[in-house]
Parts: sequence; structure tokens; C-alpha cells
Amino acid sequence: MATTELKSDAIFELLKRFLGTEEGIAVKNKVNLVYQFNISPKKIGIDEVVYTIDLKKGEVIKGQYEGGKPDATFSLKDEDFIKLANGKLNPQIAFMRGALKIKGSLSAAQKFTPDIFPKPAKL
Repeated sequence: MATTELKSDAIFELLKRFLGTEEGIAVKNKVNLVYQFNISPKKIGIDEVVYTIDLKKGEVIKGQYEGGKPDATFSLKDEDFIKLANGKLNPQIAFMRGALKIKGSLSAAQKFTPDIFPKPAKL
């Protein structure tokens, strides 16, 4: 596994804390699926950093999912993940353009929406 520092690392850390809140627990209970993200600094498939978002247990882990196969695996570039998490990139459009690759269940993948991410606090 690559040890590359990504801008996405901060979003995964926020998501980890968010899943411990009431709102995060509601998201976990609603979705109840496991996702793996393969995030690449520049090009999909090269120097990937793997994260698992387990919305069955409410955990975010750096590394491969160890409980079998994730329901869906997403591969994308770091900058595209940031846009996706901030709601500035539509997942369906990213998929159609080839900026987002999906393995596993497409119905599970469709349940992973930008709504899952905590909203930035308004100042």
C-alpha cells in the first residue's frame, strides 16, 4: 500500500469523527453497506491509497476491508474525491466520464451519495 499523503486524508478523518455523531449514526443505519476507496494522487490505479468506509459498523479505516468483500469499490483521483465529497462532482457524471471506476454492486454504489459526508460548518 502506498504511503502517499493525500488531500483526501483530511476528509476521511472528518468522516470518521462524523460517524460517531447522532447524524452520522443515522447515516450508518440508513445505508448499512461497506465501501472501499482506492484514491490515487494523479492517475487511477497508480500509487493508490486504500480506505474502507464501513457503514455497518460506523468505521473509517485506512487499508483494505478485512471482513470479506466490500459492497462496492470506488477508484478515483485524489482531487476528484475532494470534489465528490464537497458535492462539486456528480458521481454519475464522474462515472460516465471515466473519472470514477466502480467494482461490485452498482445498486450499493448508488447509495453512496455526497449526503453521506458531513457538511462544512457555515461561518
